[in-house]
Amino acid sequence: MSAPLLEKDSAPSAGSRFTTTHWSVVLAAGSGDSPQATAALEQLCRTYWYPLYAFVRRRGLSPEDAQDLVQEFFARRLAKDYVARADPQKGKFRSFLLAGVERLLCDERDKANRLKRGGGQTVISLDAQAAEDRYRLEPADEHTPEQLYERSWATALLERAARRLQEEYAAAGKAELFEQLTEFRLDVAEQRAYADVAARLGLSESAVKSAIHRLRQRHQELVREEIAQTLADPAELEEEVRYLLRVIGG
Repeated sequence: MSAPLLEKDSAPSAGSRFTTTHWSVVLAAGSGDSPQATAALEQLCRTYWYPLYAFVRRRGLSPEDAQDLVQEFFARRLAKDYVARADPQKGKFRSFLLAGVERLLCDERDKANRLKRGGGQTVISLDAQAAEDRYRLEPADEHTPEQLYERSWATALLERAARRLQEEYAAAGKAELFEQLTEFRLDVAEQRAYADVAARLGLSESAVKSAIHRLRQRHQELVREEIAQTLADPAELEEEVRYLLRVIGG
């Protein structure tokens, strides 16, 4: 990934970035009083469950046991007692999730004590087979469980930003424009000439160049927003951006 993806100039204002963070969603859901907070928490789980799944698979659990353990973390621990002890000032959201699953691994060595699918708890509907298929494509020995978690976390964050960008274009009636321009989103080499894209879209070449610039700029903003939502302290944003680039690049 090239550095322009996360250029500092593309950052939205601090006030808009930090109105709602993943921390605030988790803490609100832990109270159990808000259906909206619970729905937001479920969306976070859908976004970030694969990094945790990959971590516990790399730690040696079977696909079934890995799914059960991650489900238990989201269905019980994240919404109840673990949240009550959470302190956003003590670390980043990704570290909070990893520490929670590591603790659960230690507490739940006995499979009989683990939440089983359909065992009376509200279980988030996840595509376990897709996760396992994805995990099998991971390099077998290249990363430790912790490194695989960090890389998967970064990938999930970027995927979420890309989905938001696509949804924005679709909502504006520009789904076809997005499909034609999305290959330019990450500053990849532009094998297709602007003229070719312009012909497909019925636009001038200069209009296509402007559209690509706007696409990239908005994508950068969304990526930075996603990073910001995992932090309790706005001052950590630039450090976290640099870390993400190292993780993806490594």
